[in-house]
Amino acid sequence: MSARAVAEGGPEPTGGRGTAAGRYERAGDQGVAAGQRRADGQARAAVGHADGYEEQAYYRPLWIEEPARRRRLPDPVRTAAVRAVLIIAVTLIQAVIAFLSTVAESWLAFPMVLSSVASTVVATWAALDVWVTRQVWNQRNGVVSEPSSTARTLRRERRRARRQARATERAQKRIRRQGGAGQLSHP
Repeated sequence: MSARAVAEGGPEPTGGRGTAAGRYERAGDQGVAAGQRRADGQARAAVGHADGYEEQAYYRPLWIEEPARRRRLPDPVRTAAVRAVLIIAVTLIQAVIAFLSTVAESWLAFPMVLSSVASTVVATWAALDVWVTRQVWNQRNGVVSEPSSTARTLRRERRRARRQARATERAQKRIRRQGGAGQLSHP
C-alpha cells in the first residue's frame, strides 16, 4: 500500500488512475485543458512522465466546518457574559498581585488587597448580571412558554396594534376611493 492509501484508511485502486478519495477519473473529459484531468467536477493538474500521467497532490482542506451544537447566545446576554469574563479576569490578576506583594512585604500589598475586595464585589455583580440579563431576554422574547409570560402579552399587544393599523389604512383607502363622500370632517 502507498502512503496515500494508508492516510485514507484503505487500499489504493489498482485498475486505473485513482484520485485521493479512491475514485476513478477519465483523462479524456470534454472541456478540460490538456495536461489536466477531471474527477467529480474538479479539474486537477497532471504532470507528464514517460509512462503516462501522474496526478499531483490532492487538495484537502485544513478543517471542515461543522454546524454548531448549540444556538448562539442573544446579543445582550453575550455582551454581559463578555463583560463578566473580563471583570473576573482583572479581579483574579489583582488577587494574584495582592498575594505576591503581601508575600514580598511590599507597600503595594494593602492597596491591592483593598482593590481586590472591591473587584470581587464588582465581579459578583457582573456574574449575576449575566444571569439576570438571560432571564429578562427569555421572558421578553418568548422562550418561556408559561401563561404569565410577558412575551405573550407583548406579542398580543403588537398583533392588536398591527390589526388596528391595517384597519385604519383600509378605511383611509376606502374614503379616498369614494372621493371623500361620506366623510364628515378631515382628520
